[in-house]
Amino acid sequence: MHDSQTGPAKAVAAECLGILEEQAAAYVEVAVANIGREFPSLLLHMMREPGDFPARPAERTPVFYGSLDWHSCVEMHWLLVRLLRLTGDFVPGTKIRKLLDAQFTADKLAAEANFVSSTRHERPYGWAWALALVHEIASLDDGQARQWLTAIAPLADALTKGFLDWLPKVTYPIRYGMHANSAFSLSLALPFAARQAQAGRPELATAIEAKALGWFTGDTDYPGRYEPSGHDFLSPALTEAELISRLLAQPEFADWLATFLPGIADGEPASLFTPAVVADSSDGLIAHLHGLNASRAYCWRRIAASLPDGDARIAPALAAARTHLDVALPHVTGEDYMVEHWLAAYAVLALT
Repeated sequence: MHDSQTGPAKAVAAECLGILEEQAAAYVEVAVANIGREFPSLLLHMMREPGDFPARPAERTPVFYGSLDWHSCVEMHWLLVRLLRLTGDFVPGTKIRKLLDAQFTADKLAAEANFVSSTRHERPYGWAWALALVHEIASLDDGQARQWLTAIAPLADALTKGFLDWLPKVTYPIRYGMHANSAFSLSLALPFAARQAQAGRPELATAIEAKALGWFTGDTDYPGRYEPSGHDFLSPALTEAELISRLLAQPEFADWLATFLPGIADGEPASLFTPAVVADSSDGLIAHLHGLNASRAYCWRRIAASLPDGDARIAPALAAARTHLDVALPHVTGEDYMVEHWLAAYAVLALT
């Protein structure tokens, strides 16, 4: 991975950190409320016989049962750990640690490991967010976090095995802008995989890199002008570019990007520089577009930080990130639950 962090990119990073420090406590309150809110609950479950269904969500997944669905609850736990690590002076650390101590127990996380081993419904999006959570716990790296890391190890092992069993079977990537998007999930999982490789377990990193480079490096002149689709919370074009920015050296990435999205320096395609309009935040699928604005900001920031100093594409990329953040951030708190059960994670991703 690389990150040039040019002067403009550093200025945006400082601005984003200031916003995050102002909002961190509010985001924590949203996450805590979401984690403990068992209902409403959206469950996907393969019933194999009558009665093959838990009575309550918390009986099925005793850690990640809140926040409407499994992956959103994982995101809220990730948010708490990330804010604890990056904005510790601005959040109620004792409250967060007490909650996570109660959540991250060996028995509960063993049940979560059994869950991900028995279902494909959270593959790859939920799996990737869960590995991002494990990586975040490892990055916190204090005594308490090391206890959580030990407890969550069976889940991490189950997820790693799941990816290693699955990736060789996947012939084609999924490119649309919802949960199954291949590029975003591989990118989310990469930091965990890189950490594993550093510890002498390179299999996951090797599998992700091989699949991503094989799928995407031949792409040219991507039709970003057709975005967004009506239920997107991810940009197929920008998530792919963000992933490749992690895998190619800086000069090679700059050259690849020039053929993949050749109009960035001129603000083209305009659709990728224009925030999505959300007509109804109470409609869970239409509300995805709030997340699209936040995740685009994240991708534009990552792309800008991965380009060489002086590259003409840095300024328009950072301007697009700012524009999308301005539209997305007012909706993180105080909106309908269809927005509030997940959007804070994407705000934190974009701001950090």
